[in-house]
Amino acid sequence: MRYELVIFDNDGVLVDSEPLSNTLLAGYLTELGHPTSYEDSLRDYMGAALHRVHDLVLERSGERLPDDFDDVFHGRVFAAFERELEPVRGVVDVLEKLTADGVPYCVASSGSHERIRVGHRTTGLDRWFGQERVFSSEDVGRGKPAPDLFLYAAERMGVAPEKCVVIEDSPLGVQAAVAAGMDVYGFTAMTPAEKLKAADGLFGDMRELGGLLA
Repeated sequence: MRYELVIFDNDGVLVDSEPLSNTLLAGYLTELGHPTSYEDSLRDYMGAALHRVHDLVLERSGERLPDDFDDVFHGRVFAAFERELEPVRGVVDVLEKLTADGVPYCVASSGSHERIRVGHRTTGLDRWFGQERVFSSEDVGRGKPAPDLFLYAAERMGVAPEKCVVIEDSPLGVQAAVAAGMDVYGFTAMTPAEKLKAADGLFGDMRELGGLLA
């Protein structure tokens, strides 16, 4: 394989969480008087850390979200994860192949460490991701689209950025990977291909990923 490290986004790439979390986010913002559709949430917040939600709501409405917004939202998301969350179809096969081939991999997510842990435990992906392979926007000063998180993950894993490849499903994540000087492949299962056109390649089924990485 031409890459020395595969960096996975989490939500929508490893765990099929985007429909759940964006439905809940849109509903909660609407409850709070900031009407938001599911499509709005995908467009504005998919792939971003929660501080982006706070920033955009304040910018658009002049109002701050409640102090307990993050805690309430995470509580709703984690409860939904426990009931419904599944791994992305085919991703276990990808992880098995990388492990068998001895290719290092990790996850770098805009979500919190707790969100990552809950999702992985619920779906059984925790067997593939020990804590040394898990990186969150909590670990850096700026989340995606800034390159900080991907650069931090590469540094911690001991691999130069130009020898890394990122697997992403959001425009913000693709932008962050490009800014980090890494190759990036866009997963189009949920995101229209034209929104990920800055990626080095696109794929819509995890079974296609092995061929892109070879």
